[in-house]
Amino acid sequence: MEIVAPQRFRAVMGHFTTGVTVVTANSDAGPVGMTANAVCSLSLEPLLLLVCFANEARTLPLIAGSKRFGVNVLSAGQEDLAQLFASKLPEAEKFAGVQHSVQDGIPVIDGVLAWVGCTLQELIPGGDHTIGIGKVTAAEEGEGSKPLVWYRGEYR
Repeated sequence: MEIVAPQRFRAVMGHFTTGVTVVTANSDAGPVGMTANAVCSLSLEPLLLLVCFANEARTLPLIAGSKRFGVNVLSAGQEDLAQLFASKLPEAEKFAGVQHSVQDGIPVIDGVLAWVGCTLQELIPGGDHTIGIGKVTAAEEGEGSKPLVWYRGEYR
C-alpha cells in the first residue's frame, strides 16, 4: 500500500469546498475567536455540532475553560474577518473594531450568514487536531445571502 504524503492529502482535500466560520467564546480577558472551516452538524437528536481545532490553537484552551462557544458562519464579503481571526494577533486585538453582540452568552459577529451557540460537551484527540463536540443551545439565521467559502487554498 502506498503512503500518501501530507502535502498530497492537503492538495486533494483542497478540492472539497467548505464554508468559513469564526469560532468565538467569552474568556476572562474578553471575547476571543479563531477562523475554522472544519465545522459540521453532527447530530439532530440530540443537536450536536463538531469543530476541529488545531492542537496549537490559542483559542482552544480558552474555549475549554469557558465551556461555551459560538460558530459564526461568514458571509461573502467577510474575507477580512476570516483573515483577521486566522492571524497571530493577540486575542484581545482580534475583536478590536469588530462589531458584535453577545447572544446566548457568546460573541456573535455582525453581518454573519448564521450563528450557532453551543455548550462544550467533549474534546477528543484527533492527530494534530482536537475535535470539539458542542451541544447546540441556540441557532439563528443572519443577514447575509451568500456564504464565504474556502476552495483550493483561497477564499471565494
